[in-house]
Amino acid sequence: MPHYLDPKADVVFKKIFGQHPHLLKSFLNALLPLPEEGFIESLEYLPSEQAPQIPAFKTTIVDVKCKDIQGRTFIVEMQIQWTTGFMQRMLFNASKAYIRQLLKGEEFHLLKPVYGLGLINSEFNPIPTEWYHHYKIVNVEKPQYEIKDLQLVFIELPKFKARTFADKKLQVLWLRFMSELNSETRQIPREWLEVPEIKEAVELAEEAAFTPGELEAYDRYWDAVSVERTLISGSYNSGLEQGIVIGEEKGIEKGIVIGEEKGIERGIIIGEEKGIEKGIKIGESKQEAKAHAEKLIIARNLLNLGMEQHQIAKITGLSLVEIEALLPV
Repeated sequence: MPHYLDPKADVVFKKIFGQHPHLLKSFLNALLPLPEEGFIESLEYLPSEQAPQIPAFKTTIVDVKCKDIQGRTFIVEMQIQWTTGFMQRMLFNASKAYIRQLLKGEEFHLLKPVYGLGLINSEFNPIPTEWYHHYKIVNVEKPQYEIKDLQLVFIELPKFKARTFADKKLQVLWLRFMSELNSETRQIPREWLEVPEIKEAVELAEEAAFTPGELEAYDRYWDAVSVERTLISGSYNSGLEQGIVIGEEKGIEKGIVIGEEKGIERGIIIGEEKGIEKGIKIGESKQEAKAHAEKLIIARNLLNLGMEQHQIAKITGLSLVEIEALLPV
């Protein structure tokens, strides 16, 4: 019985989509918000940048120039694995792809649209039913007027649940392939094998198709993911417990501070200078303290996404004072 590797690992993703343009074309046509007259007809891979020490967290996975049915050209940058600042990094990389199209002295009308596609192997949006996020530049007062040259799409794979979409069948099947296939898979769904491109992708994900060096890189990838998550989780829990213990043992209203500069979410800091009560009252249970800290994390993420403060207050139950305290100084 074949054994499979998880396509969310960069070495597997690149083997499938970075070496087989017809598979990437099918994948992008299914996932990007392209009009029917704008489907990708052909594509070419652009030179990749030098990969840093942990490629999964810092670099583009696939960078391609695409040509649609009408002969129009656009660029797609793809990344995987959500980390702190991912959205800003994605915007930066897509903007860089947009800028670097022009040689010195060339006219701006030669610039082609850029789509940034982020396949996220974790959840970042608190609304459980929303897994497909499409961002573009629009006129605030008249959203029907838009600048289409730069668009970002983020897909939260853990939230995706297979349903029957008659007009989105290929999208559903590709997303099932990305979210469901892993080392525990023993039976491939029949409907996957009915699509030639997905059947080929399944075969390319078989462990037997990888060299010893590629398998070692695969293990290193998941080790890096595990370390990253452990560091964040461990530091968060440690800071949370320490804050609660101080409050219980010393009887002092103190909050929780969790290594902000290390990418660890902040807890609660009492700001007497600002006249804001942010601490955890003595006697609060650990469960209540943790729930409150989690609300603050959600609120910070929503602020980063550009949501209005009063909307965040409705969603989280936090006060406007607490939400304003999360804003950068």
